[in-house]
Amino acid sequence: MRVHFDVLGWLHVSAGAFGLLTGASLGVLALGTAAALAGRAVDASPSPAVWFLLVSGAVFAIAGAITVLVGRALVGRRPIGRSAALALALPSLVVIPFGTALAVYTFWTLLNDDARRAFGGRT
Repeated sequence: MRVHFDVLGWLHVSAGAFGLLTGASLGVLALGTAAALAGRAVDASPSPAVWFLLVSGAVFAIAGAITVLVGRALVGRRPIGRSAALALALPSLVVIPFGTALAVYTFWTLLNDDARRAFGGRT
């Protein structure tokens, strides 16, 4: 099971990195949209699309950073890593297909007695 803990941790780190990249991409897209609209729009108020892109980018970046931290905690066998990974797996179930696969693998790996022992929990 030790190999599964490491693989799961690095999968979380990879998924978090993609979340960070997505957040950064949406932020750049928001800035470009704002610049394009500022050049042709008469009023100076930002478009709702710019706000939507900024908020979406921030959500993706924050979720990605949290996922990276959880992955590092899993690799380090910290007890908080197991709890946090199980908590993050629930919303990941609706992100079809990769989030669902990661969530199922998370549940399979962390919901057994070996994982409880490895992460310092009671059996």
